[in-house]
Amino acid sequence: MSTAKASPGSPEPDGPQESEGPQESGKPAGRRRGRPAGTKAGTAETRDRILAAAREEFSARGYDKTSVRSIGKAAGVDSALVHHYFGTKEQIFGAAIELSFAPAMNIPDLVVAGGVDGMGERVARLMLRIWENPVSREPLLAIVRSAVTNETAAAVFRGLVSRRVLARLAGGLDVPDAEFRVQLAAAQLVGIIMLRYIVRVEPMASADPEDIVAMVGPVLQRYLTAADVHP
Repeated sequence: MSTAKASPGSPEPDGPQESEGPQESGKPAGRRRGRPAGTKAGTAETRDRILAAAREEFSARGYDKTSVRSIGKAAGVDSALVHHYFGTKEQIFGAAIELSFAPAMNIPDLVVAGGVDGMGERVARLMLRIWENPVSREPLLAIVRSAVTNETAAAVFRGLVSRRVLARLAGGLDVPDAEFRVQLAAAQLVGIIMLRYIVRVEPMASADPEDIVAMVGPVLQRYLTAADVHP
């Protein structure tokens, strides 16, 4: 069976091309543009490596100074492969946020599962626990800093938090104006996070986390459950 060959001068296809079917016998497989050495294009490992590199780049350089090219360089792949997996810079930033924000994604389920009693303390404790852990705190700090300095980054961050955390928590509350209540609680927690972890205002920055939970918990409880809370 004959094998068709591209005519001289034919343009190469854009971006990385993944191999379909077995390699032709007797010819070594060459490394295509965009494929990191020792890694097959199309593998989950490649995607994960790009995403990890993106998170590091956004953390170190911020949204404005990070480019698809710099992410590809950090991951050891061509920028075309970054586009292949994630699309635009905005889309890969969204994926990096989701990775960084993963520890907070189960907060709505944990808060609602415990019932109404102590709900305010639970949500405060869970949120502070995430921010007190350096492993989860550092990527979140970078995301928040990007969000407060760049409108595109802010829009991506806002959409993710609203959709994946606030809306889910509101959906688990059997009270009127649940969305408004959850936003009040979130505003309280965001203020604490900004002062304690980003601006680092004393004595908030060094206060015992459980003391903060004990003081803010009843406020959050009222926002989430009291009958007189409404827009």
